[in-house]
Amino acid sequence: MNARILHVSDLHMGTREDAAVERALRALVERTAPELLIASGDLTHRGRPDQHERAARLLRSFAVPVLAVPGNHDIPYSFPARFTRPFAEFERHWQTAEPVYESAHIQAVGLNSVRPWRHQSGGVSDAQLARAADRLRANGDGPVRIAVLHHQMLGSPWRSRKKPVARRNHVLRSLVEAGAELILAGHIHQAAVSERHEFEVVAGDVRGVVVSIAPGFGQPRPNRLGEARGLHVYEVGDDTLSVWTYIWRGDDWGLTAERIFPRGLQPLATEAAAGP
Repeated sequence: MNARILHVSDLHMGTREDAAVERALRALVERTAPELLIASGDLTHRGRPDQHERAARLLRSFAVPVLAVPGNHDIPYSFPARFTRPFAEFERHWQTAEPVYESAHIQAVGLNSVRPWRHQSGGVSDAQLARAADRLRANGDGPVRIAVLHHQMLGSPWRSRKKPVARRNHVLRSLVEAGAELILAGHIHQAAVSERHEFEVVAGDVRGVVVSIAPGFGQPRPNRLGEARGLHVYEVGDDTLSVWTYIWRGDDWGLTAERIFPRGLQPLATEAAAGP
């Protein structure tokens, strides 16, 4: 099995769109040929209808299936719409804030971690986790199981005031127990990738699970320390899961890091392969 997924986050449409960045993304999509494009929230900067329209138009322009979840910037900033109809514009374009993608190779589920009253840390309820578990298990052990939310699971490498998702340990444990092999988020505009053996003390053999935070695709605050502009590409094979990190170099996306993790129970036993 080989499946490729392209992961963007934090587009922040409505701030500093750059035609060169979007053209280079189109070229990268053509070069890497992903089966699925995942957008993990903050598609817009202020949740306005025109910003949602532009974000949806860009993401759908690549002729690749899209799984999109909302971020804290995708709901209205004005009262009372922020509380009475927070996801109306998002769902107008994407039908649901908790989408599912199923194929022979991928079983992906989105979770809506946005809470209008909890702007930075968000949250995921037990009912949401139960639904996600049912969806992750729907097609057995064949496809790679992916969970997607906006708020991050890992602490940022650089200083950040953005808290991880509320009840992070509980949310992470629930998704791992549900069979998720790849847990994706954004929010902090910084890349962070780790495998469960690197942060969890375990006895005996356990499945490999990769937690990955994408850098920001948009750059609403270009001078802020620790906010990279980039994206991830994942390739899932029978025994390995590879993560390629691309960072914007001023005129194109440059491959900056390659990480290869084991799938299943066994440790990594393969030589690194070149990225696309």
